[in-house]
Amino acid sequence: MKPADGAWRRFAHSLRWRLVLLFVLLALATAATFFFGIQQAMRGGWELYAKPLVTHYIDGLAREIGTPPSIERAQALTDRLPLAIRIEGPSVNWDSQPPRPPRPWADHDHRGFRDSDGFQTRTLADGHRIIFGLDGPRTGPRTRRVGLTTLVVLLVLTAVAYAVVQHLLRPLADIRAGAERFGRGEFDPPIAPRRADELGDLALQINSMAANLRDMLDAKRALLLAISHELRSPLTRARVNAELIDDSPPRAALLRDLAAMRDLITDLLESERLAAGHAALHAEPCDLNALVREVLEASFGDQVFEQQLDPAVTARPLDIPRIRLLLRNLLDNAQRHRGDGPAAIVRTAIEGGDLLIEVRDFGPGVPNDALRQLAEPFFRPDTARQRSTGGVGLGLFLCRLVAQAHGGTITFRNAEPGLAVTVRLPAA
Repeated sequence: MKPADGAWRRFAHSLRWRLVLLFVLLALATAATFFFGIQQAMRGGWELYAKPLVTHYIDGLAREIGTPPSIERAQALTDRLPLAIRIEGPSVNWDSQPPRPPRPWADHDHRGFRDSDGFQTRTLADGHRIIFGLDGPRTGPRTRRVGLTTLVVLLVLTAVAYAVVQHLLRPLADIRAGAERFGRGEFDPPIAPRRADELGDLALQINSMAANLRDMLDAKRALLLAISHELRSPLTRARVNAELIDDSPPRAALLRDLAAMRDLITDLLESERLAAGHAALHAEPCDLNALVREVLEASFGDQVFEQQLDPAVTARPLDIPRIRLLLRNLLDNAQRHRGDGPAAIVRTAIEGGDLLIEVRDFGPGVPNDALRQLAEPFFRPDTARQRSTGGVGLGLFLCRLVAQAHGGTITFRNAEPGLAVTVRLPAA
């Protein structure tokens, strides 16, 4: 994109500059309308009063010059009056001013003070033509000063208009920042209304809306936590009863389903705890490379992963149980969807001071239009992630919550083949 295109996009996106442009155009249109009206009024006055007087005056000047025209009389008139006179004819051809640019004549075929009806020109009985015009240039230093002053005043007024519009719209920046915070689930602090006007009322209304949203989310979380806690007891009793059944395929299937329900409830409880953000973290120095090896040995002992652990990664303050959960979910997701491809890769690195964790499998990947939904709760792409692979769609959602709770991000990309998941955690 060219710089000019970027500047135009910023201008078109800026409400302040559009309002200033609107004010300038309105001022110009008002001035044009005013001058047009004045011009029409003066034209009416010219037709009724000034034009007959000017016609009579020019006729008198032509008679004073005489027939045939007298150069001496014409010269006396130009000495006495601010006139330029030109005589054309069969015997007399005279110009009160020598040829020089710009010439004071404005007709198509001669010089002179141009009038739409030609009152500046008089034709005598002997065939001579006398052309009357104004002496001196139409513009001078004073005119240029007036034009320059007008331009400067217009620029100053434009700057003042922009400053006033910026002052009036300043609360919009606070409202936008507040809306972004509310969209991330951060409802404190509320938007501070700057003034008691319509934008101040809008800020108060958005604060009220955010408070209602927070109350609804808190009620939802409280209900979900209560249900999850209540389900744990009957689930534990059901598992104990299932353990008493003789070994058989139905018993094994029942235990697997009960374990899946237990994991689902655990994940739901953890997701609601992580919704509190940084307040839910208990950070302590963590050797990430050692934690990766620990998770691989504890949960994936008989499964092969290619480890690309950067020795430059040093201990950082992290919530170790949550990072362990993140690693376990990422590795489990990669292992379950690797298909018949090579071993999945787990990589750690330092980039720009940020800590990177990347897990890549070599499976079928996911459709490109589903990448941004992978971290949504209970989302499962239809093609690459089937129910037969296990899970309920909360693993990557929990990874996103853990990354966000640490102030980081999680991104997904099709590595062709396979899916690569990158977690970026900023420096503490």
